Amino acid sequence: MRNALIVSVAACLIACGGSFPEPKEQAAATEAAVRSATEVGADKDPTSTLHLKYAKDQSEEAKKLIADGDNHRAEMVLGRAKADAELSLMLAKAHNEKIQAEKSEAEVADQRRKMGK
Repeated sequence: MRNALIVSVAACLIACGGSFPEPKEQAAATEAAVRSATEVGADKDPTSTLHLKYAKDQSEEAKKLIADGDNHRAEMVLGRAKADAELSLMLAKAHNEKIQAEKSEAEVADQRRKMGK
C-alpha cells in the first residue's frame, strides 16, 4: 500500500513538474531576428531569402507545436529558426556590402576615365 502511494505521488510530480514552459523569450528573439533580416533587405539576395523562408517556416511550425503543448520541441525548432534568421541577416549584410563595393569601384573607374581624358 505504502509503495503504491509513493509511486502515485512520484508519477504525479513527474507529470506536473515535467511540463516545459512555453518558449516566449525564444519566440520573441526569433521574431526580432526575422524582422532584422527583412529590414536589411534579405529579399534582395537569393541565399538570404531562402534562409529567411526557413526561419519563417520554422517559426510557424513552432507555433503549432506550442498549440499542441510540445513546448520543448518548439523551443528547439525556434532555436533553428533564429539561427536561420541570423544567417539570413548576415548574408543580406554581405550582399549589401558587395553591392556598395561594386558601386564604389565603378565610381572610381569613372573618375579615372574622366581624369585621363
